[in-house]
Amino acid sequence: MLGGSHFQIPAIKYARDAGYYVITADYLPDNPGHQYAHEYHNVSTIDKETVLGLARRLKIQGIVSYASDPGAPTAAYVAEKLSLPGNPYESVLLLQRKDLFRAFLKNNGYNVPESMSFTDVKLAKEYGIQILNNGSIIVKPSDSSGSKGVTRIVDVNNIESALQHALKYSTNKIVVVEEFIEKAIYEMDGDGFVWQGKLAFACFGNQHNDLACNPYVPSGISFPYIQDSALQKKAFGIVESILRKLDMRVGGLNIEYLTDQTGEIYILEIGPRSGGNLIPEVIKYATGVDLIAASIDGAMGADCCEMTMIKPRGFYSSYILHSQQAGVVKSIYIDPDLEGNIIEKNIIVKEGDFVEKFDGSNNTLGTFILKFDDQEKMVTYLDNMSEYINVKLA
Repeated sequence: MLGGSHFQIPAIKYARDAGYYVITADYLPDNPGHQYAHEYHNVSTIDKETVLGLARRLKIQGIVSYASDPGAPTAAYVAEKLSLPGNPYESVLLLQRKDLFRAFLKNNGYNVPESMSFTDVKLAKEYGIQILNNGSIIVKPSDSSGSKGVTRIVDVNNIESALQHALKYSTNKIVVVEEFIEKAIYEMDGDGFVWQGKLAFACFGNQHNDLACNPYVPSGISFPYIQDSALQKKAFGIVESILRKLDMRVGGLNIEYLTDQTGEIYILEIGPRSGGNLIPEVIKYATGVDLIAASIDGAMGADCCEMTMIKPRGFYSSYILHSQQAGVVKSIYIDPDLEGNIIEKNIIVKEGDFVEKFDGSNNTLGTFILKFDDQEKMVTYLDNMSEYINVKLA
């Protein structure tokens, strides 16, 4: 298991409860997930050769980077080298790298924003100024996760600072500059499962954001997706065609797409891993499909041919507890009227802790899973959740 963060605990616990001997590995020994493993090794999850050497020595039978994009190429690399269940390394690397994925989409005739990647800030700025004349642009690191380092720019004077911000979160020091596409409805954010090139299961949801923090960091996901079923079916087909072209075989996926004002679909990401923002946990409540189990068992060679599409039954959502400002925690407020909707909560900060402003998933302070009676009520709550669940600072 590559990683031991808060979001990776459910997969680590499932693997252990299922009877597997679980080894976790990352460079953060204090990560909470390691306490649930049988064994921990301090090694960077992006150091694929060192992880490969460790995997050989330990004689592992499966490898997973659950809820973590940076470790996904390493998991694929090790699986490929050791002939373990997994996906082609080059395909996983392409999906994990925004610059490579944008180029792939363009070269294969899919809708893609006008986009280029750069290592040189001067050239990136010149290109940004050029396409900014058409509206606004997005600057992002090519290889970060959790929406860290992403900025929308409408003023040419802000381009350089946005580029420097993106570089801070990029391991390979490549930034992507692309045109901003105005979405017609909520951006779709959901998870799926690929089996032998087929998108065997997918559950699409609405991405909600706290605009007072970073409008590109999800603060919650609600299910089911409100989009017309015909457009969802079209998006499903596009994602599946991409998976086939890349010879993707087995494993969880995090999928994001948007639909523009004219009804055109843009696939933003197909993260080659499950998890993040409690999406698999919420999907299990909504559909009964256990994507955590499928991710682990699939990586251990299980036959996943029985994975099938099941539509959500009811209205479920996740919410990420966060702070709109940096400071010291005084208390956590939960509106009493919302208590009856909460079916799971896990608060990981306490009074007196210093917290950062929420500008990436690394600033998560807790998680909630909620159930609602109707969709309109659910999305209204999720769009304004900071009024009902929030962090009070001293």
